[in-house]
Amino acid sequence: MSDLGTPLRRRRLRQTAASIERPPRHIPVARIAAGLTGLILAVFVGRILLVDDPMGGRPTASAEIAPAGSTNTLASEVTPAQGGKATITALGDAQHVGDVGHGDSAAAGTPAAPDELAFIDPELEEQTEFGAIPRMAGTGRKPFDAYRRSDAAAADAASGPRIAIIVSGLGLNFSGTQEAIEKLPDTVTLAFAPYGKSLKQNVTTARQQGHEIFLEVPLEPFDYPDNDPGPDTLLTGQAPRDNLNRLYSVMSKFPGYAGVINNMGAKFTASGADFGPMMEELAARGLGYVDDGSSNRSLAPQLAAANRLPFARVTNTLDADPTRNAILDALDQLVAKARQDGSAVGLISALPVSIETLSDWARQLGDTGVEIVPMSALMKG
Repeated sequence: MSDLGTPLRRRRLRQTAASIERPPRHIPVARIAAGLTGLILAVFVGRILLVDDPMGGRPTASAEIAPAGSTNTLASEVTPAQGGKATITALGDAQHVGDVGHGDSAAAGTPAAPDELAFIDPELEEQTEFGAIPRMAGTGRKPFDAYRRSDAAAADAASGPRIAIIVSGLGLNFSGTQEAIEKLPDTVTLAFAPYGKSLKQNVTTARQQGHEIFLEVPLEPFDYPDNDPGPDTLLTGQAPRDNLNRLYSVMSKFPGYAGVINNMGAKFTASGADFGPMMEELAARGLGYVDDGSSNRSLAPQLAAANRLPFARVTNTLDADPTRNAILDALDQLVAKARQDGSAVGLISALPVSIETLSDWARQLGDTGVEIVPMSALMKG
């Protein structure tokens, strides 16, 4: 029977069944997406293979940094290789000056000022997992000799009473440290704690001003951890390798120091089994050691002599009472000690009152016949 002869109700049912059997057509979204993805990848790979763009599309700008007659040392270093231009490349929060950096700072994407590394001898550095640390050169040259003040040897041979003053705790406060560097005579020795955020900048400024630099090493006191000298403190009862790793970590914080001075450490320096390996390591690396004089039980004099390590011991603490009059009295006692024994070593902290008082006192030292000398000038070994 044809559709014309089929009752209307039956024709509608047949048309409904046919529409159910034929599903509606769908757009192949998955196939289209896969095709677009493949096309994008093909374009990206083609750009890498065919386009010479070492900056990877990062925005760059060129700026003249070597105009005629320029005396800028950075410009003079860049000019021969780059025609007087430096390329500044966006690298997140940092910027990189093309081919100007040096050492770890440049590798990290932070431009290093030329003067920051000018005084560093690469032959006196050893790369470790903690960073660069001092070492003795293959020729036998020592960091102690390379980084002491150039006139220290002459000061050592000078006649008359001599005093060395070492300022401790620098580097923790940037502005306070910069003020100390600028106010104090360049013959005053500066000791930096290994915890500041701007240590390399502070040390660079201090070196530029002529100061001799020492590193503070945190050592275990008797009341540790109630009295804690800070991270990477060398501890008694530890494996020598563990303590040496802590020493390396501290030593890597900044370059250019002639030796180290202890921060606390009455318990550690009284233990030959723990202190001995540290002193041997310092001697092997060509550094000097200053004992802060806080503990009569310290084995530093004996261990320094046994290892032929340049050594000195603080004779006078100058700001145990951090008031101006008390500091002035302590400085007078330091001078009296030097007149009596020929030399004396004073230790003072980086407190503002201490820096201000020492600066004023040093200006009035004048022709008293007492000379302030670098720390290394009074170190024997």
